[in-house]
Amino acid sequence: MLFNSFAFLLFLPLVLLLYTRLARRGSLQATLSALALCSLLFYGVWNPVYLLLLLGSVGVNYLLARRIWRDVASVGRGARRWLLLGVAVNLGLLGYFKYTGLLLDTVNLALDLSLPSPDIVLPLAISFFTFQQIALLADARQGKVAPVGITEYLLFVTFFPQLIAGPIVHHAEMMPQFRQAADPRDRLLDYQLGLSLFAMGLAKKVLLADNLAPIADLAFAAADAGNTLPWALAAMGV
Repeated sequence: MLFNSFAFLLFLPLVLLLYTRLARRGSLQATLSALALCSLLFYGVWNPVYLLLLLGSVGVNYLLARRIWRDVASVGRGARRWLLLGVAVNLGLLGYFKYTGLLLDTVNLALDLSLPSPDIVLPLAISFFTFQQIALLADARQGKVAPVGITEYLLFVTFFPQLIAGPIVHHAEMMPQFRQAADPRDRLLDYQLGLSLFAMGLAKKVLLADNLAPIADLAFAAADAGNTLPWALAAMGV
């Protein structure tokens, strides 16, 4: 679901309306749960199968984070081992999806083999939610983040405005904001600033980027086909 698509321009106000209704009732848990479910819906629209991968990653990392929090609280020595396990699991998953094909192609080329290369589709945002969770595990090991519930953790990882495009954010930036799900009527300035930023970004994408893209595409396609481009055309494409 692209941010400049009609589907997202319908999805966003509906989520905002739901958030507003729940926030006015003062139910923080219901508000967090609704935002988390909307974020999962946003991700699952692309390919529901990979929603299971995302949930599996969140579940495993949350269990690891709980073990780390428990060992840190009891001054145990297992926190470092759980952190190393978490880093290994996360990087292993990321490496499988991103580099399996490259590794097999390299082995085939180096050893003159013909090992079959699997057709692996790279899941959306896998780098984002992998490194976001590794950072939280590391901070948990150092005692920089207090234990949180599964709903808040799920929302921290999957929050839809940043899930696809990032950036990777620190827990200290996001978690307090989730806990302060105050009545939107008290946050009018936030809404005005957010709408202004969204409108400017949408205008840059639709009016500028989308209209300049065909020029860049022609230049890069010509270079990819082996043509030598005049410097002016190359500069224009860049």
